[in-house]
Amino acid sequence: MVRYYFDIRDNTGFYPDEEGMEFKTQREAEVEAARSLAGLAKDLATMDERQDVAVEVRTDVEDVFQAALIFKRSGTKQ
Repeated sequence: MVRYYFDIRDNTGFYPDEEGMEFKTQREAEVEAARSLAGLAKDLATMDERQDVAVEVRTDVEDVFQAALIFKRSGTKQ
């Protein structure tokens, strides 16, 4: 089992995960990162100004991957 940490980065700052979660495979950590982003997206949906947010995943040894939600608006604002 490997302990993965899911740090959050958005326009307001960096929020490190101090506890982490243990998974058997990196794929399980990727699924957890996607779930985290989905929860963050729900929270951001109620805000007037959308902001980008990323989950930066690391182990005790190295940075592993980053999953991001990027809001890009084109054209008119409704």
